[in-house]
Amino acid sequence: MMTFLFYLKKLGIFASAAFLVSCASTPYEFTQSANYSHRVKFLVMHYTAINYEKSMQVLVEDGGLSAHYLVPESNDPSYPDDELKITQLVDEHDRAWHAGRSYWQGREDLNDQSIGIEIVNIPTCHSPELEEHELDIQLQNDASKLCIYPDYDAKQMALLIELSQEILARHPDIGPTQVVGHSDIAPSRKNDPGPRFPWYQLYQAGVGAWYDNHTVDKYWQQFSVVKPSIGLMQSALRGYGYDVQATNQLDPQTLDTLSAFQMHFLPWHVSGNADARSGAVLFALMEKYFPKKATKLMAQYNQEQTTVEPQPKQLANAQVVALIPERDPSTRLLVNNRGTFKAYKGRGQLVIENNTATSADIYINGEKINIASPLQANKQYTYSLSKRTRNGVNTYKVDNVLPEGASLTLRFAYPQLKKSANNTYNFSAVDKLINDDIAAGFPGAVLGVIKDGKLIKLSSYGDAKKYQRNGTAMQSPQKMQIGTLFDIASNSKMFATNFALMKLVSEGKLDVNKPLFYYLPEFRGRGREQRLVKDLLTHSAGYPAVVDFHRKDNKFGERFFSQNSLRTKNLLLTGVPFIAGRNVKHLYSDIDYMLLGVLIERITQQALDHYVEGQIYQPLGLQHTLFNPLQKGVSKHTIAATELAGNSRGGRISFDNIRTDVLQGQVHDEKAFYALGGVAGHAGLFSTVEDLGVLSQLLLNRGGYGDKQIFTPQVLDQFIAPQASNETYGLGWRRAGEHAQKWHFGPYASPQAYGHTGWTGTVTVIDPAYDLAIILLTNARHSPIKGNDTHYEFVGKKFETGKYGSVISLVYEALLNH
Repeated sequence: MMTFLFYLKKLGIFASAAFLVSCASTPYEFTQSANYSHRVKFLVMHYTAINYEKSMQVLVEDGGLSAHYLVPESNDPSYPDDELKITQLVDEHDRAWHAGRSYWQGREDLNDQSIGIEIVNIPTCHSPELEEHELDIQLQNDASKLCIYPDYDAKQMALLIELSQEILARHPDIGPTQVVGHSDIAPSRKNDPGPRFPWYQLYQAGVGAWYDNHTVDKYWQQFSVVKPSIGLMQSALRGYGYDVQATNQLDPQTLDTLSAFQMHFLPWHVSGNADARSGAVLFALMEKYFPKKATKLMAQYNQEQTTVEPQPKQLANAQVVALIPERDPSTRLLVNNRGTFKAYKGRGQLVIENNTATSADIYINGEKINIASPLQANKQYTYSLSKRTRNGVNTYKVDNVLPEGASLTLRFAYPQLKKSANNTYNFSAVDKLINDDIAAGFPGAVLGVIKDGKLIKLSSYGDAKKYQRNGTAMQSPQKMQIGTLFDIASNSKMFATNFALMKLVSEGKLDVNKPLFYYLPEFRGRGREQRLVKDLLTHSAGYPAVVDFHRKDNKFGERFFSQNSLRTKNLLLTGVPFIAGRNVKHLYSDIDYMLLGVLIERITQQALDHYVEGQIYQPLGLQHTLFNPLQKGVSKHTIAATELAGNSRGGRISFDNIRTDVLQGQVHDEKAFYALGGVAGHAGLFSTVEDLGVLSQLLLNRGGYGDKQIFTPQVLDQFIAPQASNETYGLGWRRAGEHAQKWHFGPYASPQAYGHTGWTGTVTVIDPAYDLAIILLTNARHSPIKGNDTHYEFVGKKFETGKYGSVISLVYEALLNH
């Protein structure tokens, strides 16, 4: 069937031909060059996702899209004819607007080089985030959507095959691998023609590519034992034609590309995973259509099986590990075989790992200690140093290692936190302040104070859950306990994200001075390439303070609405705009730490909570520091409550899926809970005062605890050093500086003190100058809200206990006035 527009176009062509005949006397001579090719290289299949009538409107009317052909389907009420006929919309030698931003086999923007066929086929897609009529065309491949794909019409496919065969005959440069779907050439944007499209049926008719089963089986036998690396899969996908960068990470671009590949060649197995099955099909295709590339890829595969991955730096199992004699001694004799270690009076332990020595003289703080005589080769000895140690810096030296050329190793463990049964400090003033606030309506608190390796104060006050949803006091409130877990809010940034980052830097897996895209290759465009990891840590990347992903009415528009973790992470990596230039100013931003959480997950190939819980907290014996505690078997009655009516501010706020009951055991932060599944780099961690006490002592120990080193002293120094532009900023950590943060650190903190606060009512102070840590955990937000719909405040934040600085000040006074 020929449309009216097409008919007019043909008339124009005939008129042009007549004009050329009339000018045939022009002296042109034609000689065919051997150096040419045809313009049309690709045949692209689409589905319209709308019926025939709407498709014609979109593809024909001015201002819309277009394609070269439209293939209708049977039983479409909007189709006017009894018999199915193909409609040509654009001449094959002209450019149709069907491919958009696209890539295939090294060529971009394929509208200029392809023929597009639109096929009427209507999938039904549902989204938990957007109404169907509001779906953004740029987000058709959104992982949060549920799409149901219908089978293609048999008569329709017969017409399509006949048309495709004719197109291939007219355009010999279109080879089998150049017959593709829209999802192949734009996998992060499109999913048409969908997993029900009969690619194998087209292949049987001589249209497009397919693999040979026996070749797939050959690769399957190999890959089911050792599957190809993600990097090798990326190289093979790019070799076949896809626009995927080799990052060796299962990043969003790779997930999208693998899903598109599987929809084309493994439609019964669309997972996005780089599994052995997908690898076998991909390599079978490469062998069939690109044999030279396949040979190189398999050589790389075989090389990977014999290549030993470089080992990361191993962290020590002690604060000091000293090989005696030193490997590279100084010519200044009295500086060799000496050093310092941190200990506390009456505590400390020395482990001697003897190699070949029979005797040695070992001095602790100038006193020689008694050791076995003679020492036995290849034996380990353990000695208490309780009679030799003092608080702070202690010295060791070793002389007279015999026989000549013999050696041994000394190991000094990190100090561990000790509860103090008796202390002579007078904390009555701080107790009175908190108890007076409790009597006046403040909900509850737990306070821990660490001094010189001892937990000298550990007190609980008030209630873990005091109020009902409507703001009235409970008849039987839940009392606060020493072991109550708290939602520590932005203290998560330090005790989860920063701890993980400092560990990764110490192990040589992360360099904070590198651009973020070095680790997250899709983090590009609009100035992202210039942002360093360090910029996020110092809140100077230029991001806004927050993006309310959980709300459709967020200030950046509905495109940034997400209550799906994968979608949120994609928006963080490629969507969130900067509102300031790099290093223009420090703008405290949750976005910075959300991205740092994604960075940790990418480097470790683990979810953030799995990594910090498995690699940091559990090795330290911390069982009560975790994300999503209710999902991990923790009773909500052991957790301090936060906001009374969910996230509604007493009914003043409303958004999709909002919580309206008293929050207890779920992270309060809306972005963390709704948009990132409770696990985020900026919030979500729950902990107790005693667990945080161990982590604080680890910081005072400069990176380790007992026989576990989490990060090195050099890395800690790097993270807590003041920024030249603002002394109150370290790398993530907030600093006291010269009394610039008195509201947080009080007036007595040393300039070296660092720590953080949390919106829910938590504050930490680590002061190395006094070998001191203060941990105040409150549920200040578990209180009524007073005010109108636009100007309101939590009553708990009006009390001095909820303002941090006064409590911190009184703790310092109790210590300094002792």
